[in-house]
Amino acid sequence: MTDQVIPAIEVDNLTYVFPNSVVGLHDINLTLPQHSRTLLLGANGAGKSTLLRILAGKTLAKRGTIRINGADPFRSGVPGVTYLGTEWAGNPIVRHDMPVPVLLSSVGGDMFPDRRDELIDILDVDLGWHMHAVSDGERRRVQLVMGLLRPWTTLLLDEVTVDLDVLVRARLLDFLQRETVTRECAIVYATHIFDGLAEWPSHIAHIHMGHVIDIGNTADIMAAFAGTAGGNSVVSLQFYNRNSALLMLALKWLKDDLADRGKRADVKKLKWEDISQDEKTGGLTAFEAYFKASRAR
Repeated sequence: MTDQVIPAIEVDNLTYVFPNSVVGLHDINLTLPQHSRTLLLGANGAGKSTLLRILAGKTLAKRGTIRINGADPFRSGVPGVTYLGTEWAGNPIVRHDMPVPVLLSSVGGDMFPDRRDELIDILDVDLGWHMHAVSDGERRRVQLVMGLLRPWTTLLLDEVTVDLDVLVRARLLDFLQRETVTRECAIVYATHIFDGLAEWPSHIAHIHMGHVIDIGNTADIMAAFAGTAGGNSVVSLQFYNRNSALLMLALKWLKDDLADRGKRADVKKLKWEDISQDEKTGGLTAFEAYFKASRAR
């Protein structure tokens, strides 16, 4: 009798409703294996960040079940789950006159010296930097060293490579790919930058208006796309390398999503005169109604 293989990530019938009653995610189902690298694609506001935060256990979803390595990330506090988002760089604490070694030591840099030194080299971090005197890209590199320092089993990345230059980003992606090959771990990566990604993801997930409408291994999805686009006079994959093909797939999905959502002009636009004085000074009812109508389309 063989041991049952536990998926890295398993989500069943997940629905998430924001406190203002707007539905952020609806009936999400996905299963991702160990050693997987999943590219999460979708337009701004599609629900990518909400899904990643729920998977990380940072937000409670009352409807549906989420299991990370077999346990609920919110209720059980699953160890080994690392979430890295863009908000870190805006934290005023990391903009003070603080030496980089102090930050690295604060997250256990001395406990993993080999891993620490490898990440410092990959991300080209200067230990002489002070956080108040670095660029946004350099600040992001420090965040990544800190976040990846302790070995993780599930890594959730939300647009954290947007500030990196091309070389550092490529080196980071190579490191992450090696991690999933050599260790029992999995990655979900939300990004809008597809250069150099064609060979990286093992899986692709497409999220639109809170629904995961397409998910599968990369080879199958790209083959299906090639089959539908190959005869198109506008886009023929024979003229594109695999990086361009991935970009064209993302463009197609986003164009289809926009067509499905409709033009924003079709929804009554909220005007300043529509807002009462009470709402201008504190109430949000009119804003909530507007956004609820927008998301309901």
